[in-house]
Amino acid sequence: MCKFAAVVVVVILTAASCFQLALAMGLPASQLSRGGQFTGALPEAYRWASLVAIAPLAIASWVVMSRADIMRPGSKSIAIEIAAWIFTGYLSLNTLGNLISKSSLERLIMTPVSLVLVVCVTLVACSRQQQAGPPNRR
Repeated sequence: MCKFAAVVVVVILTAASCFQLALAMGLPASQLSRGGQFTGALPEAYRWASLVAIAPLAIASWVVMSRADIMRPGSKSIAIEIAAWIFTGYLSLNTLGNLISKSSLERLIMTPVSLVLVVCVTLVACSRQQQAGPPNRR
């Protein structure tokens, strides 16, 4: 279940990264971001912010994949465990932000997506990976 949840997180975060890149390039869908305070394309400063937002999304993907023992350094790293909980907290706050957004589109679309992320990242963060047992003796 942990590995499946990690893959779901990476798929959603990859889609979010593509969305942020599209916003940075001028996609007129700003009502789905930044609390719906803009219509059409984002102003230039916010386009740069969307571009910068891609890095934490990529880092979060790596942390989740590591915590799920799909990538190195793996789930035994205390830094990875802490980072997984930090992203869980961040995504929880993000979900609340989406829920109270003035933009009905952001509430309708981004809140459920963010909630799925919170559930999946929490599953991964809570997971205890199988410990390797003693070698089989013949």
